[in-house]
Amino acid sequence: MRIIRIVSATVWCLTVFGGLPARAATLDVQRFGAKGDGVSLDSDAVNRAIEACAKSGGGQVRFPAGRYLCATIQLKSHSHLWLEAGAVIVGSPDPEKYSSYSPPKEAPEAKFGARWHRALIIGDSVEDVSIQGPGVIDGNKVFDARGEERMRGPHTILIGNSRDISIRDVSVRDSANYAVLLEGCDDVRVRGVRITGGWDGIHFRGWPGRPCRRVSITDCQLFTGDDSIAGRYWEDTLISGCVLNSSCNGIRLIGPASRLTIHGCLMYGPGLYEHRSSHRNNMLAGLCLQPGAWDATTGAMENVDVSDVTMHNVTTPLFCVMKPGNTATGITVSRLTATGVYLTASSIESWAESPIRNMTLSDVTVAFRRERKGANGSAGRVRGPGVDARPLPCWGLYARNVENLRLANVRFTDDTEEDTPAIICENVRGLSLDGVRCPPDVKPPVFTGVERLTARDVSPPLP
Repeated sequence: MRIIRIVSATVWCLTVFGGLPARAATLDVQRFGAKGDGVSLDSDAVNRAIEACAKSGGGQVRFPAGRYLCATIQLKSHSHLWLEAGAVIVGSPDPEKYSSYSPPKEAPEAKFGARWHRALIIGDSVEDVSIQGPGVIDGNKVFDARGEERMRGPHTILIGNSRDISIRDVSVRDSANYAVLLEGCDDVRVRGVRITGGWDGIHFRGWPGRPCRRVSITDCQLFTGDDSIAGRYWEDTLISGCVLNSSCNGIRLIGPASRLTIHGCLMYGPGLYEHRSSHRNNMLAGLCLQPGAWDATTGAMENVDVSDVTMHNVTTPLFCVMKPGNTATGITVSRLTATGVYLTASSIESWAESPIRNMTLSDVTVAFRRERKGANGSAGRVRGPGVDARPLPCWGLYARNVENLRLANVRFTDDTEEDTPAIICENVRGLSLDGVRCPPDVKPPVFTGVERLTARDVSPPLP
């Protein structure tokens, strides 16, 4: 099933984004008055070039080598930005010069207001647009004392209510807020993009009845201060072949998602760029799947397929939690290797009305280390989580309120003299252990309210 889904996603990408058709218009922004000297404000000239391109039926808007100081650039349908080698679009340091995107009033993000929706590049209700080339988009770390956390400035790229979008091969650096923000968009491809610094790397959000559909993020390198990839209300999402380095989470899902494939990614810490508000560099969870973490986002997380993922120096490989109003079913994690896990166990937890259903971990190896004795807390009642993984009274895997949990060829190792069990399962109905390995002197697993337990080739043997 996994192979079919990955092949289907690849065919979809090739079908939708097989290549941009030839265009009649190729317009140079310098011919419309852009100086590219890093001093003159060039956004008016750039917008004139894009407007002329759109009126001619579409085509390519080229940025020759130079530094183009800009406030907001407005994308138009059928127009494609091409940044040549040596071309840098630089955000104006004045936060008051930027324009805003206005989301639909039914979108939860509408409550954030116009100031939060400012951006260096905005696409509003556009289709068939792209941002490509070997050049750079520099958010310039624009500081805004009136912005979020009294410091965040405009996003770098914000595209809303749009479809058929390609962002390819460009570099984005020093974003004043999110590097790429998508709101209610379909048929989006982000490929070969390198993001350094800033806050979230690629963040895409839909809302009830209007998810982001068919978003592909492939072969990207994200070195971010906040979450590398994040968002909610996703349908048919592919994240493949990416390198994620973060001072927060690798991939953070904060709302429902269906048909999510994560394949062939590397996630590691510590972050090369600090988390600006907390001034830390340690990476948190590799995968943080937590609908409803920040606010109520009712709906299902279903058909999630994670495969061939490598992690290093994370608090935990997997933090999967359901809050009230959310459900989860059909989650498979296979061929995952995590080393240097330094805080707590992977966890699969439902604090909602219904259990997490049909969860499989197969061919998984987790090597745990503790930065200090007692990092996992003490045995006893486990309290509900906040927005991040927290210490638990076990160090390998914690499962709570799960129906049909299968562990096949799963290995947990620890480089300390651990004094807590590797595995704790509470209220698990249908637990299958096949080829599960723990250190020989580890404390036995703790099972409370476990029904229909089957075990084969478990080491050490269950008591």
